[in-house]
Amino acid sequence: MFIETLITEPIYFFRIIIIVIFSITLHELAHGWAAMTQGDNTPQKTGHLTLNPIVHMGKESIIFLCLMGIAWGQMPINPSKFRSPKFGNILVSAAGPLSNLTLGILFIVMLKLLSNLSFSGLFSVEFIYLAARINLTLFLFNLLPIPPLDGFHVFSEIFPKLKPLEHTQFGLFALMLLFIIPEFGTGLGEIADLVIQSAVGTQTLAF
Repeated sequence: MFIETLITEPIYFFRIIIIVIFSITLHELAHGWAAMTQGDNTPQKTGHLTLNPIVHMGKESIIFLCLMGIAWGQMPINPSKFRSPKFGNILVSAAGPLSNLTLGILFIVMLKLLSNLSFSGLFSVEFIYLAARINLTLFLFNLLPIPPLDGFHVFSEIFPKLKPLEHTQFGLFALMLLFIIPEFGTGLGEIADLVIQSAVGTQTLAF
């Protein structure tokens, strides 16, 4: 279990906790801000336009993150208030993953600027690399066309025949299958590594 990392690699443990909580919070806020631009004030009315991670993730998600290394968040929205239901749903759904992509790019830029300097402690080059890796992985994962992931809502608007899958057990079964296949998570991480190393250069990543 992930909690064992607290004993074996405590710094790595807390780095992941900090990065994931920060990234999910901004991911959910991106959904909320996008919904507001489309005419839906539900995020504001429910008090979800905040940087408080407990509001977005809930205590259960944060506890599960510490125990298992897996977390989730939510942003209440009302698609019926969107000025354009189709475009609004695509925009609001895509906003979350795009926030992670933006964070990933920003961390890569920081990594490229700082990789030749000497840092120590929590906010080191290793921390920035991990932040970039996690955000790129979250971006790729959330774009998968599996309900209830954001990618499903985007692709189901483009391909309406996918919509009935939202009300079946397909999404739960598919996610369970993905989580029990170690190669899946490793594969997404390796893609993120390739992107970072291509952008920064492997020679500058001497930790």
